[in-house]
Amino acid sequence: FIECMLPYCCTYQQPSPSYQNDTVSVASSSSSDHSSSSSSSSSSSSRSNSVVSGTFFGHRRGRVSFCLQDTTVGSPPLLLLELAVPTATLAKEMDQAGVLRIALECDRRRSTNSRNSRVASIFDVPVWSMYCNGRKMGFAVRRKVTENDAVLVRMMQSVSVGAGVVPLDEEEQTLYLRARLERVTGSSDSESFHMMNPRCSYGQELSIFLLRS
Repeated sequence: FIECMLPYCCTYQQPSPSYQNDTVSVASSSSSDHSSSSSSSSSSSSRSNSVVSGTFFGHRRGRVSFCLQDTTVGSPPLLLLELAVPTATLAKEMDQAGVLRIALECDRRRSTNSRNSRVASIFDVPVWSMYCNGRKMGFAVRRKVTENDAVLVRMMQSVSVGAGVVPLDEEEQTLYLRARLERVTGSSDSESFHMMNPRCSYGQELSIFLLRS
């Protein structure tokens, strides 16, 4: 897992200007109903970009968890998901395909609060259908932060980007991959996160998409 991940995120540099043009975002399907000029203007006004920290972690023989945080030191997780994919499978997918795109989808109606008919934050969705490089791979489940999670989050405060092993418990070591991600907010129902590769890296791509339809 570490051998697959390590070359792409050990060092961080500002992405080249062309990277902005290559970023994949999740757009609302309604945009196709507008003309190209109005679509361009509405896209630039509604979409916002920022930088966050993302951490994949898990036991060698266990499932992978994904934690999303602001880059501010000490900030609590924005999102903590347990993915329906073992660590070994994720590493194999990255090694063979050279690209890892995780798409998480849910029904918008299930995110609506029945009392006030308001749609909850996209980060509050409890269960997502998960697709890895276009293949259905079960579900991703939002979970609460455990004591071990809290320890890992505190340890990761001193790590901006990198991969390694941390001894969180006596039974098995925990592998981690931490990277800076460009956060692209398309709307209240779509978010995407894209790993910011250093220049002259191996060229692997990693993106996570959240889409409520």
